[in-house]
Amino acid sequence: MPVTLHTPPASDLTPAEIARWSAIPVAIAVDLVREAGQIDPAIRPLRPAGMQPRLFGQAVTVRCDAPDFGAVLQALDVIQSGQVLVIDANGYREAAMIGDILSGHLRAKGVAGVICEGAVRDVGTLGGWVDFPVYSRWINPRGPTGADRGAVNLPVTVGGARITSGDLLIGDDDGLVVLTPANVRGLIADAEAKLARETGWIEGLTSGKSAAEVFGLMAPIRD
Repeated sequence: MPVTLHTPPASDLTPAEIARWSAIPVAIAVDLVREAGQIDPAIRPLRPAGMQPRLFGQAVTVRCDAPDFGAVLQALDVIQSGQVLVIDANGYREAAMIGDILSGHLRAKGVAGVICEGAVRDVGTLGGWVDFPVYSRWINPRGPTGADRGAVNLPVTVGGARITSGDLLIGDDDGLVVLTPANVRGLIADAEAKLARETGWIEGLTSGKSAAEVFGLMAPIRD
């Protein structure tokens, strides 16, 4: 059966609404959405902590019938600059769904990065790119077989989280989070307030205030 290209859900999120999340760390976003938006931390970036470029963009979803990677190939002509390719290979570890050739093409198009619920390869090259984040559950040098099956722009499950084309993906050294359009709109004020609160904690501790003062702790019971 040929790969099926589905029409992505309509989204009326504005660039300004999305951009407000660009300063929000994954840890803050995850604290707000909890299990509904956290992607399994076992899906890790290729670059070491402290050297990982931030991943940020709306999803284009791919569902692979691994080891067939036909849906990934079809997505190359669908995905646009600034979007994130999200590959659901159902955790398949025996063959990579993407490597340096396809990732290099995506990078040249201005795609924001790749998330793979499965395996990738050519990580020596992929991990050397400071402007193209790649997150994956597995690494395997064995390539895919077949390019005839799968689907593009269907909802997928990656790291236990449901992801729909158009959802916002944020990734950093700590991991990944997905935000639905409703969360993008409804939680940004809380996220910005939490970020400001944490900044205040840092300033308070740096100024010499006690932890009790900074965090508003109850007085301890002393024996």
